[in-house]
Amino acid sequence: MVSAEAELRKVRPQIEKLCDFLLLGKKVEVLGQKNIVQEGPNIIVGNHCGTFKDGAIIWKIVRRPIFFTANRMLFNKDELNILVKEHFQLYLKSFGYFLNLALHPIISRLTNFVSSALPKAGTIPVDLTRKKKLAIEKCQKYLKKGRAIIALQGNGKIVKNDPNPYVSPFRKGPSILSYNLYTEEKIPVAVTPVAFFGTQSPVFIPGKIKVNIGEPMYIADYMADDFVASVEKFRAAMERRVKDLFMELIKA
Repeated sequence: MVSAEAELRKVRPQIEKLCDFLLLGKKVEVLGQKNIVQEGPNIIVGNHCGTFKDGAIIWKIVRRPIFFTANRMLFNKDELNILVKEHFQLYLKSFGYFLNLALHPIISRLTNFVSSALPKAGTIPVDLTRKKKLAIEKCQKYLKKGRAIIALQGNGKIVKNDPNPYVSPFRKGPSILSYNLYTEEKIPVAVTPVAFFGTQSPVFIPGKIKVNIGEPMYIADYMADDFVASVEKFRAAMERRVKDLFMELIKA
């Protein structure tokens, strides 16, 4: 049976080209690249306000095999086409509608490739409308094998009425994964905090994207009296760290 890593190596050249396409016209600046974890179990967490571009940047700067948790809609080409259409209309209004029509032949080929390649690459589908117990269990299996997974926090857009529109409140998933593996398997999972700024700008519009990568965090440093308290303490710490990294980008 072919491993997920082998499948990932097969499709990586095509995904690299897709990432270049999604980042066309964007200049990317990366701070803290030395903090990327090169081997062993790793969860990459960060703010997610740039739809496809956040993931594309991770692909470009992390050279080890990485596996995404992703909206299950990305695995169906028809639903993925709807997401792309909504992205254009959200950021470009009526012009986005016409741009989507003009680029439809290219977009259709890309969405067909993405929806078929994601399962082969071991990407973990998440149903955003349901409990994520099955996704967490699958992520734990990946981490136990020493793999790196990405669990960006947010819905791929700016939440204008939120206290911090660019950094949505973190979910408990990465914290639960860290807690379970540390307490049940004695596995210290490195959690890498990442902040993005500039990915919220529409695709094909020239601009600058800044990325700030923080030092790995470990739940052992945030353990409390019980499961609930420990998970919440680590979740809050990750969220604060990404907000701090984001503010460093703004000040820079």
